[in-house]
Amino acid sequence: MAHEIEQFSDGTAAFVSARESAWHNLGTVTTSAMTAEEAMGLAALDSWNVRLVGLHATEMTAEGTTLLDVPNHRASVRTHPKTGQPETLGVVGPDYTPMQNEEHAEFLNHLVDESGAHFETAGSLKGGRQVFLTMKLPQNMTIGSDDAVDLYIAAFNSHDGSTAFRIVVTPVRVVCANTLRAALRNTKSSYTVRHTSGARARVAQARQALGLTFRYAEEFEKAAQRMLDVEMSTPGLRKIVDELWPLEGSDSARKKTNRDTRWASIRNLFEQADTQAGIRGTAWAGYNAITEYANHVAPARGADPAAKTAVRAERVITGTADDVMERAFRLLAV
Repeated sequence: MAHEIEQFSDGTAAFVSARESAWHNLGTVTTSAMTAEEAMGLAALDSWNVRLVGLHATEMTAEGTTLLDVPNHRASVRTHPKTGQPETLGVVGPDYTPMQNEEHAEFLNHLVDESGAHFETAGSLKGGRQVFLTMKLPQNMTIGSDDAVDLYIAAFNSHDGSTAFRIVVTPVRVVCANTLRAALRNTKSSYTVRHTSGARARVAQARQALGLTFRYAEEFEKAAQRMLDVEMSTPGLRKIVDELWPLEGSDSARKKTNRDTRWASIRNLFEQADTQAGIRGTAWAGYNAITEYANHVAPARGADPAAKTAVRAERVITGTADDVMERAFRLLAV
């Protein structure tokens, strides 16, 4: 499957990053931190004017064409950022209210004001149906004596009614740029934002989201430290990997080959990779071997290396590998 970052006929892409990243073959890379307004402009996310338009169906009969209203549904339409022409993004129900990209950025600006964060990436996926912005918070975590983990917030919105506007907490291990996803028992890793009007309400929601973020980070750091204190052997990790990707006796030879290839990659990361040098032989290293595989090594379809790189980066942004990483964390947590 090709990557889903939106690309335009003039050769540009709806993506911007504040640093060289796995997306380096797409979009615009800046040399400094961005404001919300800069991110929106560089990623072609501004002035979409998402609005609702009535839907009609046509029926062809012997007498001619009849135009029929489609009640209780509307088309979500944007102004295309390059052509200026209207473009349908999806069909939504009667209760759907568009949230403009500018409102998306304004909400995150309240987080910036509260925390000192800065914007790192922004872009649109699936032909504009989904948009995202990510911010790096100034707070970070240290597992053990020197294993640094940065803290990010990603905010997602959809213009086709497929998802709510939500904030997702994303720790990122510095040494290997692994996105670490973990479902913790006592706190949430995501927060759905109400489409409430008014600046005071948005500030209150932003503060609530930020509070949840910091609580999550605190619990994540404690859990990671406990994992670092637990020894893990290669056979022990193999049991976890087999539970994450179970194989049935009736599975094809190809699936068995894929299992062996996957395990060889994860084992090499666990036993040999420089990224595990300071934590080798621990449950924390086992978890990071799995997340590094999910982030950077797992096969990605593409016609060329650049396309494969983009696919890998996109599954981090969109959370495609979240389920595997969260299950791995549950299995390895102590």
